[in-house]
Amino acid sequence: MLLALQTAACRNQDTSQGARPAKISATKAYEKYFGPTPTTDKGTCYAFVIYFPSAKEPGKIVPFPFFTFDEKTMKKVAVERLLGGMDEGSYKGEILQPLNPGTHLLDLIEERGTVTVNFSKEILDSPGDKAAERALLNALALSVLQFPGIKDIRVQVDGKEKGTVGGKDVARFLGNGGLTTQPLVPDEDAVAQLPPPRLLSITAVKDKGAKDVEEVNAYFDRPVDIKEIKIAGRNDVPFEGEVYHSVFDMAAVLKPKDATLFKAGMPVKVRWKAVDKLGRSGEGDQEFLLEVKEH
Repeated sequence: MLLALQTAACRNQDTSQGARPAKISATKAYEKYFGPTPTTDKGTCYAFVIYFPSAKEPGKIVPFPFFTFDEKTMKKVAVERLLGGMDEGSYKGEILQPLNPGTHLLDLIEERGTVTVNFSKEILDSPGDKAAERALLNALALSVLQFPGIKDIRVQVDGKEKGTVGGKDVARFLGNGGLTTQPLVPDEDAVAQLPPPRLLSITAVKDKGAKDVEEVNAYFDRPVDIKEIKIAGRNDVPFEGEVYHSVFDMAAVLKPKDATLFKAGMPVKVRWKAVDKLGRSGEGDQEFLLEVKEH
């Protein structure tokens, strides 16, 4: 899962006792769509946005928050995550992936405020849906141009901005040639209005090879203040244990009193209320099948 992996990766960073909470450095795009960042005592951290084409609103793109400790790889991560798509939890079927699954990023070069992204030739085998392609290009441009100092983004296919690759016209994907000579200009009006926060999934985590889980995570699609949460079994009896916010406020984490109760695929009921950092409130009474991941 995209968001879960990001949160888990940051949780595993070393910390020193007595470290003072520090505000996370965020792009203006992050603050626009998700408000002020949470604090962290886990070192220097960065918040940014990755946009994905919407399957529910053709031509629109949906912003999602991401966090990292590695400033140097943020742009590359943004592009690679965009290519990977997202078909997780309660967003299943809502995010469009208009590219051939074999498409991957060959290179990303930044020079004097211009980022050049070089895609593999498989991108030319993607379906020719113009609205979907335009949404993808908007998502790509906005994901990269949010970073300070970046003024332009250019697209290449197999190292070429125009001409053919394997007998296929590069200009077809790049908008009839218009993007072969000009920087990619995004349309911010293509960003869909964000709905209230939602619960993505319920995932238990255990050490590799361990028999029992260590914790159970209720992952949200953005940082939230959790006002109420009850995690229960099929009989609607809440599981006992401590519940606290995860790093970056992206999840409620249950440290179960009896870890033997949790098995992969079991139904878990969650009743919750949460408010995001811009005051949008959401609530739900949902049932999920428990995922179990090792780390």
